[in-house]
Amino acid sequence: MEFSTFVFYFFAAVLIFAGLMVITARNPVHAALFLVLAFFSASGIWMMLSAEFLAIALVMVYVGAVMVLFLFVVMMLDIDFARLREGFWKYLPVGAIIGVLLVVEISLVLVGAFGDKEMLAATATITSQTEPILCKNNTCELGRVLYTDYAYPFELAALVLLVAMIAAVSLTLRRRTGPYVDKRISPEEQVAARHEDRMVLVKMVSEKEVPEEPVAPTGERGAQ
Repeated sequence: MEFSTFVFYFFAAVLIFAGLMVITARNPVHAALFLVLAFFSASGIWMMLSAEFLAIALVMVYVGAVMVLFLFVVMMLDIDFARLREGFWKYLPVGAIIGVLLVVEISLVLVGAFGDKEMLAATATITSQTEPILCKNNTCELGRVLYTDYAYPFELAALVLLVAMIAAVSLTLRRRTGPYVDKRISPEEQVAARHEDRMVLVKMVSEKEVPEEPVAPTGERGAQ
């Protein structure tokens, strides 16, 4: 076994172990740290595949920015995860239906994009007739392949990230009790607001100023 093969299997084993720990760890901070380890292992594999841009982007963007922000949110907001898990079984059917629909749509797009031989043949003919784009580095080649051959999977990945962002926002929208102030805004109340509710006229009884009595000097008070 060559040394490069050994390094690849080592990074792959660490990546699989870290991925399993991310989904099985009960502490969210530990799960985030294992996810950082998984990112580092994946970047090592990409470096071996001569994809330096992806490896550096993974470390700088996800490890250096996204995971730090995630750890900051988890450790500073004091989220009650036990309370969040209470409604898991209640919303499980709805989440399962949405997940199945996403899988079916992704499968249909992939089968339609890569399973149609006539479309693939037409695409190959058009590509052969056009002048090829000369890329001098892997970043240019990555952009060319990403926005031509894998345009639909790229859009699907953006859709998955959008769903994840909406889920993260919905998890943080909870009613606070105790000394905390609930700053949530209800769109229904904003739409149903009237101008009469925004400004209230209050009638107050006019007050008369009472003239102040002159204060006598200290010497005159003693003479009196």
